[in-house]
Amino acid sequence: MKSQSPQSSNTLFPVFLKLEKLNVLLVGGGNVALEKLGALLGNCPEARIKLIATEISGEVRAVLSTSLIPFEERPFGQDDLQNIDLAIIAVNDPDASSAIYQQCRERKVLTNVADKPHLCDFYLSSVVQKGNLKIAISTNGKSPTVAKRVKEVLNETFPEEIEAILNNMQKIRNSLRGDFSEKVKQLNEITEILAKKGELPGEPD
Repeated sequence: MKSQSPQSSNTLFPVFLKLEKLNVLLVGGGNVALEKLGALLGNCPEARIKLIATEISGEVRAVLSTSLIPFEERPFGQDDLQNIDLAIIAVNDPDASSAIYQQCRERKVLTNVADKPHLCDFYLSSVVQKGNLKIAISTNGKSPTVAKRVKEVLNETFPEEIEAILNNMQKIRNSLRGDFSEKVKQLNEITEILAKKGELPGEPD
């Protein structure tokens, strides 16, 4: 049998979700849930989240209070999946996590179980954001530590001025004439010139 190359074994499809248009269920009320809650709200303050947990920590409760997220302090029930698009499971109980995941699968709800790659339909990425530039980093569930380091490197690479560059490029794009392929060609030529002049991040002066 032919062995897979590292590239072919990574079949993840990167996508950016508009969480303000989706219903997200977060199960758990401890430190891991706090981390997931921070990631969700950090990327989309208007995210539509509901939290269910048998016990909710003071830190999580404080975030819920300030962000007005609905929550219930009780065990998860199958009815909690009603009208849910995404589920994130952050409970410190492998058996419970697996059981909830199976119920999510039956309801066709995309699910992420914290620290259980084999029980994940998607991963939460490390994110680099500079204004409208957003880069998601994934190690295919292998090493969040490496993803964190890559995030630090990219944060240092891209200057805060990248937002001004993006705004200028949008104005240029809106002013271009021609069909889609012609606009792409012109934009490629413009960015190539900027790169040669050292006005894009990562390029030599």
